[in-house]
Amino acid sequence: MTRLLIVTADDLGLTAGVNRAIRRAHLEGIVTSTSLLAVGRAFDDAAAMLRATPTLELGAHLALVGEDPPLLTAREVPSLVDRRGAFPLSYRTVVARGLAGRIDPDDVRRELSAQLDRVLEVGVPVTHVDTHQHTHLWPAVGAVVTGLAVERGIAAVRLPRSDARGVVGLGVATLARLLARNLHGMGRLATDDYAGLDEAGALDASRFAAALSALATRGAATAEINAHPSEPDDPDLDRFAWGYRWGDELAGLVDPQTRSFVEAAGYRLGAFAELRAATGPGSETR
Repeated sequence: MTRLLIVTADDLGLTAGVNRAIRRAHLEGIVTSTSLLAVGRAFDDAAAMLRATPTLELGAHLALVGEDPPLLTAREVPSLVDRRGAFPLSYRTVVARGLAGRIDPDDVRRELSAQLDRVLEVGVPVTHVDTHQHTHLWPAVGAVVTGLAVERGIAAVRLPRSDARGVVGLGVATLARLLARNLHGMGRLATDDYAGLDEAGALDASRFAAALSALATRGAATAEINAHPSEPDDPDLDRFAWGYRWGDELAGLVDPQTRSFVEAAGYRLGAFAELRAATGPGSETR
């Protein structure tokens, strides 16, 4: 039986170069889905691209971290920002604040609700939700994200996983189980398996093939791989000290051999909108 693989390009709206790369990775490569960053500087350019590219499935990439500012003011979401009204740069700060009880779920709801509404206003159907740096793995954030998906009638939420050893892998595994339980309880869908967290910023053709092989070995009926492509010399990415190999990811996604890997592994490329049909009735995340 052919299995469903969703290839999602994150960070749409980050820069115009990211937008162009994602469109190319869809039209010339294997990207089937993207997730739009409502706080990104190139949001309007991304919205225009989406309206001109109706075959590219849209999700919302909600942010509580990163170099771009929140949509709301520091007065409106004080527990999410510093004195300058800026988000923390890393998910680690969100975890630390969460452990210390310093994140107000109402602030999270206000900001992420504003971001999700901005994505919905693009006028393209939104089929799924995920978060910048996977912050919805943290239970308080995940509860808000899941609740917003229910309220806005969005069927699917990304369920990240990690094959890393040590504290990171154990932490992601524990939090993913809690998130899966929450998604199931709220009737939301997710893929049965996932890759992309461990490979973030380095998902070139060879690492994509390795991730795909691991997914195929585990044999899940549905899976997502998320990537971060951009044009290789995009000057607007210089402000991000992430060490990402954006151009290498784009090259891998448009490489014909990568499509051959997908077919050889027994997958067909598809979208989040197909999840319920691919997994059958009563298939909400368990």
